[in-house]
Amino acid sequence: MYHCSEPDATPTADAWREAFIGLHGASVVNLTEAGPWAGRLEWQQSRSYGVALCGNVREEFVRQPRHIRTDPRDTVELLVPTAGTAHVEQAGAAGVIAPGALALCDVDRPVRFSHAEDFLSVALLVPGEEVRRRNPAVLRDPPVLDGTAGLGRLIRQSVLTLQQERAHLSATTFDIACDQLLDLVCLAADGATDSAPGARRREVEAQVRRYVRRHAADPGLSIAGIARALGWSVRYLQDVLQAAGTTARDLIRSERLRLARSRLAAPGWDDRSISRIAYESGFAGHAAFTTAYRREFGVTPSQTRHDRQATAPPSTRKVEPVM
Repeated sequence: MYHCSEPDATPTADAWREAFIGLHGASVVNLTEAGPWAGRLEWQQSRSYGVALCGNVREEFVRQPRHIRTDPRDTVELLVPTAGTAHVEQAGAAGVIAPGALALCDVDRPVRFSHAEDFLSVALLVPGEEVRRRNPAVLRDPPVLDGTAGLGRLIRQSVLTLQQERAHLSATTFDIACDQLLDLVCLAADGATDSAPGARRREVEAQVRRYVRRHAADPGLSIAGIARALGWSVRYLQDVLQAAGTTARDLIRSERLRLARSRLAAPGWDDRSISRIAYESGFAGHAAFTTAYRREFGVTPSQTRHDRQATAPPSTRKVEPVM
Protein backbone atom coordinates (compact mmCIF):
# COMPACT_ATOMS: atom_id res chain seq x y z
CA MET A 1 0.00 0.00 0.00
CA TYR A 2 1.51 3.29 -1.12
CA HIS A 3 -0.62 6.34 -1.87
CA CYS A 4 0.28 9.81 -3.10
CA SER A 5 -2.33 12.56 -3.35
CA GLU A 6 -2.81 14.48 -6.57
CA PRO A 7 -2.48 18.30 -6.49
CA ASP A 8 -6.27 18.67 -6.92
CA ALA A 9 -7.18 15.85 -4.52
CA THR A 10 -9.29 18.13 -2.28
CA PRO A 11 -11.07 20.60 -4.58
CA THR A 12 -13.99 21.13 -2.16
CA ALA A 13 -14.51 21.44 1.59
CA ASP A 14 -16.24 18.03 1.69
CA ALA A 15 -13.35 16.32 -0.14
CA TRP A 16 -10.86 18.07 2.17
CA ARG A 17 -12.77 16.95 5.28
CA GLU A 18 -13.02 13.36 4.06
CA ALA A 19 -9.30 13.18 3.27
CA PHE A 20 -8.33 14.78 6.60
CA ILE A 21 -10.43 12.28 8.57
CA GLY A 22 -8.93 9.48 6.50
CA LEU A 23 -5.47 10.53 7.65
CA HIS A 24 -6.25 11.26 11.32
CA GLY A 25 -9.20 9.04 12.25
CA ALA A 26 -12.87 9.50 13.09
CA SER A 27 -13.45 13.01 14.40
CA VAL A 28 -15.47 16.20 14.08
CA VAL A 29 -13.94 18.57 11.53
CA ASN A 30 -15.52 22.02 11.24
CA LEU A 31 -14.41 24.16 8.30
CA THR A 32 -15.22 27.81 7.66
CA GLU A 33 -15.11 28.94 4.06
CA ALA A 34 -14.46 32.57 3.24
CA GLY A 35 -14.79 32.98 -0.51
CA PRO A 36 -13.57 30.37 -3.04
CA TRP A 37 -12.21 27.14 -1.55
CA ALA A 38 -8.45 27.44 -1.02
CA GLY A 39 -7.67 24.67 1.47
CA ARG A 40 -4.48 22.65 0.83
CA LEU A 41 -4.08 18.98 1.77
CA GLU A 42 -1.32 16.98 0.07
CA TRP A 43 -0.11 13.66 1.44
CA GLN A 44 1.90 10.50 0.94
CA GLN A 45 1.24 7.23 2.79
CA SER A 46 2.96 3.87 2.95
CA ARG A 47 1.92 0.86 4.97
CA SER A 48 3.58 2.36 8.07
CA TYR A 49 4.21 6.07 7.66
CA GLY A 50 2.66 9.21 6.24
CA VAL A 51 3.52 12.84 5.59
CA ALA A 52 0.92 15.53 4.92
CA LEU A 53 0.93 19.23 4.12
CA CYS A 54 -2.22 20.91 5.44
CA GLY A 55 -3.63 24.42 5.84
CA ASN A 56 -4.98 27.58 4.21
CA VAL A 57 -8.39 26.93 5.77
CA ARG A 58 -10.09 27.86 9.04
CA GLU A 59 -10.46 24.54 10.84
CA GLU A 60 -11.48 23.01 14.16
CA PHE A 61 -10.54 19.34 14.60
CA VAL A 62 -11.96 17.48 17.61
CA ARG A 63 -11.22 13.83 18.35
CA GLN A 64 -13.12 12.58 21.41
CA PRO A 65 -13.10 9.26 23.32
CA ARG A 66 -16.05 7.97 21.30
CA HIS A 67 -14.12 8.54 18.07
CA ILE A 68 -11.06 6.78 19.46
CA ARG A 69 -13.11 3.77 20.58
CA THR A 70 -14.66 3.30 17.14
CA ASP A 71 -11.56 4.16 15.09
CA PRO A 72 -8.30 3.60 17.04
CA ARG A 73 -5.22 4.49 14.99
CA ASP A 74 -2.19 4.00 17.29
CA THR A 75 -0.60 6.92 15.44
CA VAL A 76 1.65 9.70 16.67
CA GLU A 77 1.83 12.94 14.71
CA LEU A 78 4.81 15.28 14.61
CA LEU A 79 3.39 18.66 13.62
CA VAL A 80 5.79 21.10 11.94
CA PRO A 81 4.13 24.53 11.48
CA THR A 82 5.48 26.68 8.63
CA ALA A 83 3.09 29.68 8.80
CA GLY A 84 0.50 31.11 11.21
CA THR A 85 -0.43 29.71 14.62
CA ALA A 86 -2.66 26.91 15.91
CA HIS A 87 -4.27 26.21 19.29
CA VAL A 88 -3.88 22.68 20.68
CA GLU A 89 -5.56 21.06 23.71
CA GLN A 90 -4.66 17.54 24.85
CA ALA A 91 -4.35 15.70 28.16
CA GLY A 92 -5.46 18.70 30.19
CA ALA A 93 -2.83 20.98 28.67
CA ALA A 94 -3.34 23.74 26.11
CA GLY A 95 -1.03 25.96 24.14
CA VAL A 96 -0.27 27.74 20.90
CA ILE A 97 2.19 26.38 18.35
CA ALA A 98 3.87 28.44 15.64
CA PRO A 99 6.76 28.11 13.15
CA GLY A 100 9.88 26.98 15.01
CA ALA A 101 8.01 24.49 17.21
CA LEU A 102 7.79 20.71 16.73
CA ALA A 103 4.67 19.36 18.47
CA LEU A 104 4.12 15.66 19.16
CA CYS A 105 0.50 14.55 19.42
CA ASP A 106 -0.95 11.08 20.11
CA VAL A 107 -4.11 10.84 17.98
CA ASP A 108 -5.51 8.14 20.27
CA ARG A 109 -5.82 10.66 23.10
CA PRO A 110 -8.65 13.23 23.02
CA VAL A 111 -7.50 16.36 21.25
CA ARG A 112 -8.86 19.69 20.03
CA PHE A 113 -6.93 21.52 17.33
CA SER A 114 -7.94 24.80 15.69
CA HIS A 115 -6.41 27.44 13.43
CA ALA A 116 -7.22 30.23 10.96
CA GLU A 117 -6.69 30.41 7.20
CA ASP A 118 -3.10 31.63 7.55
CA PHE A 119 -1.94 28.40 9.21
CA LEU A 120 0.12 25.91 7.20
CA SER A 121 1.98 22.88 8.51
CA VAL A 122 3.57 19.57 7.56
CA ALA A 123 2.81 16.51 9.69
CA LEU A 124 4.82 13.31 9.96
CA LEU A 125 2.51 10.41 10.88
CA VAL A 126 4.24 7.47 12.57
CA PRO A 127 3.04 4.24 14.24
CA GLY A 128 2.71 4.47 18.00
CA GLU A 129 4.25 0.99 18.18
CA GLU A 130 7.46 2.31 16.62
CA VAL A 131 7.62 5.19 19.11
CA ARG A 132 7.09 2.84 22.07
CA ARG A 133 9.81 0.52 20.78
CA ARG A 134 12.29 3.38 20.73
CA ASN A 135 11.26 5.43 23.77
CA PRO A 136 8.00 4.65 25.65
CA ALA A 137 8.37 7.82 27.75
CA VAL A 138 7.60 9.97 24.71
CA LEU A 139 3.95 8.87 24.66
CA ARG A 140 3.39 9.40 28.36
CA ASP A 141 3.85 13.15 27.98
CA PRO A 142 4.37 14.15 24.31
CA PRO A 143 6.58 17.26 24.33
CA VAL A 144 6.83 20.37 22.18
CA LEU A 145 10.38 20.54 20.83
CA ASP A 146 12.48 23.48 19.71
CA GLY A 147 12.85 23.32 15.93
CA THR A 148 15.05 26.41 15.57
CA ALA A 149 18.46 24.99 16.51
CA GLY A 150 20.50 21.82 16.80
CA LEU A 151 18.78 18.48 16.40
CA GLY A 152 15.33 20.09 16.33
CA ARG A 153 16.29 22.24 13.37
CA LEU A 154 17.64 19.19 11.53
CA ILE A 155 14.37 17.32 12.16
CA ARG A 156 12.29 20.28 10.99
CA GLN A 157 14.21 20.67 7.74
CA SER A 158 14.16 16.90 7.12
CA VAL A 159 10.38 16.70 7.51
CA LEU A 160 9.88 19.61 5.10
CA THR A 161 12.26 18.05 2.58
CA LEU A 162 10.52 14.68 2.87
CA GLN A 163 7.20 16.34 2.03
CA GLN A 164 8.68 18.17 -0.94
CA GLU A 165 10.42 15.10 -2.39
CA ARG A 166 7.83 12.46 -1.46
CA ALA A 167 6.60 11.81 -5.00
CA HIS A 168 10.12 10.89 -6.12
CA LEU A 169 10.58 8.17 -3.46
CA SER A 170 9.66 4.52 -3.68
CA ALA A 171 7.66 3.04 -0.82
CA THR A 172 10.76 1.40 0.65
CA THR A 173 12.90 4.54 0.41
CA PHE A 174 10.08 6.59 1.93
CA ASP A 175 9.84 4.18 4.89
CA ILE A 176 13.61 4.19 5.42
CA ALA A 177 13.64 7.99 5.48
CA CYS A 178 10.75 8.02 7.99
CA ASP A 179 12.49 5.39 10.15
CA GLN A 180 15.58 7.54 10.38
CA LEU A 181 13.55 10.66 11.07
CA LEU A 182 11.70 8.88 13.90
CA ASP A 183 15.05 7.90 15.45
CA LEU A 184 15.99 11.59 15.54
CA VAL A 185 12.59 12.64 16.92
CA CYS A 186 12.79 10.13 19.79
CA LEU A 187 16.36 11.19 20.52
CA ALA A 188 15.31 14.85 20.67
CA ALA A 189 12.25 14.02 22.77
CA ASP A 190 14.42 12.04 25.16
CA GLY A 191 16.46 15.16 25.84
CA ALA A 192 13.28 17.18 26.37
CA THR A 193 11.78 14.74 28.86
CA ASP A 194 14.90 13.53 30.68
CA SER A 195 14.86 13.34 34.45
CA ALA A 196 18.01 12.79 36.47
CA PRO A 197 17.26 9.22 37.73
CA GLY A 198 16.62 7.84 34.26
CA ALA A 199 19.08 9.86 32.24
CA ARG A 200 21.99 7.40 32.62
CA ARG A 201 19.89 4.42 31.53
CA ARG A 202 18.73 6.26 28.44
CA GLU A 203 22.31 7.20 27.64
CA VAL A 204 23.37 3.55 27.90
CA GLU A 205 20.38 2.46 25.81
CA ALA A 206 21.45 4.91 23.10
CA GLN A 207 25.00 3.50 23.24
CA VAL A 208 23.66 -0.04 22.77
CA ARG A 209 21.46 0.99 19.85
CA ARG A 210 24.35 2.77 18.13
CA TYR A 211 26.65 -0.22 18.65
CA VAL A 212 24.07 -2.68 17.30
CA ARG A 213 23.44 -0.47 14.27
CA ARG A 214 27.14 -0.31 13.44
CA HIS A 215 27.72 -4.06 13.93
CA ALA A 216 24.38 -5.50 12.81
CA ALA A 217 25.98 -7.46 9.96
CA ASP A 218 28.30 -9.33 12.36
CA PRO A 219 26.79 -12.86 12.60
CA GLY A 220 28.33 -13.29 16.06
CA LEU A 221 26.76 -10.15 17.54
CA SER A 222 25.34 -10.89 21.00
CA ILE A 223 24.48 -9.23 24.28
CA ALA A 224 27.70 -10.59 25.79
CA GLY A 225 29.81 -9.04 23.04
CA ILE A 226 27.98 -5.73 23.33
CA ALA A 227 28.53 -5.69 27.10
CA ARG A 228 32.27 -6.36 26.68
CA ALA A 229 32.64 -3.66 24.03
CA LEU A 230 30.77 -1.00 26.03
CA GLY A 231 32.15 -1.89 29.45
CA TRP A 232 28.86 -2.86 31.13
CA SER A 233 27.63 -6.11 32.62
CA VAL A 234 25.26 -8.32 30.63
CA ARG A 235 22.70 -8.12 33.43
CA TYR A 236 22.76 -4.32 33.46
CA LEU A 237 22.29 -4.07 29.69
CA GLN A 238 19.44 -6.58 29.85
CA ASP A 239 17.75 -4.43 32.50
CA VAL A 240 18.27 -1.26 30.42
CA LEU A 241 16.75 -2.85 27.31
CA GLN A 242 13.88 -4.38 29.26
CA ALA A 243 13.02 -0.95 30.65
CA ALA A 244 12.98 0.32 27.03
CA GLY A 245 10.52 -2.43 26.07
CA THR A 246 12.89 -4.60 24.04
CA THR A 247 15.59 -7.27 24.26
CA ALA A 248 19.02 -7.59 22.71
CA ARG A 249 17.76 -10.36 20.43
CA ASP A 250 14.85 -8.27 19.16
CA LEU A 251 17.03 -5.19 18.73
CA ILE A 252 19.67 -7.09 16.75
CA ARG A 253 17.06 -8.73 14.53
CA SER A 254 15.35 -5.40 13.90
CA GLU A 255 18.59 -3.62 12.95
CA ARG A 256 19.60 -6.49 10.66
CA LEU A 257 16.25 -6.29 8.91
CA ARG A 258 16.61 -2.53 8.47
CA LEU A 259 20.12 -3.02 7.09
CA ALA A 260 18.88 -5.65 4.64
CA ARG A 261 15.99 -3.45 3.57
CA SER A 262 18.29 -0.50 2.87
CA ARG A 263 20.51 -2.77 0.75
CA LEU A 264 17.57 -4.20 -1.17
CA ALA A 265 16.49 -0.63 -1.93
CA ALA A 266 19.96 0.42 -3.12
CA PRO A 267 20.91 0.01 -6.82
CA GLY A 268 24.50 -0.77 -5.81
CA TRP A 269 23.36 -4.08 -4.32
CA ASP A 270 21.42 -5.32 -7.37
CA ASP A 271 24.24 -7.70 -8.30
CA ARG A 272 23.81 -9.60 -5.01
CA SER A 273 21.13 -12.23 -4.63
CA ILE A 274 18.60 -11.88 -1.84
CA SER A 275 20.19 -14.86 -0.10
CA ARG A 276 23.57 -13.15 -0.24
CA ILE A 277 22.17 -9.90 1.14
CA ALA A 278 20.52 -11.86 3.98
CA TYR A 279 23.83 -13.51 4.83
CA GLU A 280 25.81 -10.27 4.61
CA SER A 281 23.26 -8.58 6.87
CA GLY A 282 23.81 -11.12 9.65
CA PHE A 283 21.16 -13.75 8.93
CA ALA A 284 22.09 -17.43 8.91
CA GLY A 285 19.38 -18.62 6.52
CA HIS A 286 17.27 -17.35 3.63
CA ALA A 287 13.96 -18.83 4.86
CA ALA A 288 14.23 -17.40 8.37
CA PHE A 289 15.21 -14.03 6.90
CA THR A 290 12.23 -13.95 4.52
CA THR A 291 9.81 -14.86 7.31
CA ALA A 292 11.17 -12.21 9.67
CA TYR A 293 11.25 -9.62 6.88
CA ARG A 294 7.62 -10.18 5.93
CA ARG A 295 6.56 -10.02 9.58
CA GLU A 296 8.46 -6.74 10.13
CA PHE A 297 7.63 -4.86 6.92
CA GLY A 298 4.52 -6.57 5.53
CA VAL A 299 6.20 -7.41 2.20
CA THR A 300 8.77 -9.95 0.99
CA PRO A 301 12.40 -9.04 0.26
CA SER A 302 11.83 -9.60 -3.47
CA GLN A 303 8.85 -7.21 -3.38
CA THR A 304 11.05 -4.52 -1.84
CA ARG A 305 13.66 -4.96 -4.55
CA HIS A 306 11.02 -5.00 -7.27
CA ASP A 307 9.39 -1.86 -5.85
CA ARG A 308 12.66 0.04 -6.08
CA GLN A 309 13.52 -1.28 -9.53
CA ALA A 310 10.05 -0.44 -10.84
CA THR A 311 10.57 3.24 -9.98
CA ALA A 312 14.08 3.43 -11.48
CA PRO A 313 14.65 4.96 -14.94
CA PRO A 314 14.48 2.21 -17.62
CA SER A 315 18.15 2.62 -18.54
CA THR A 316 19.27 1.74 -15.00
CA ARG A 317 17.09 -1.32 -14.40
CA LYS A 318 18.75 -4.68 -13.95
CA VAL A 319 17.58 -8.27 -13.97
CA GLU A 320 16.96 -9.36 -10.39
CA PRO A 321 19.14 -12.19 -9.04
CA VAL A 322 16.84 -14.34 -6.89
CA MET A 323 19.17 -16.99 -5.52
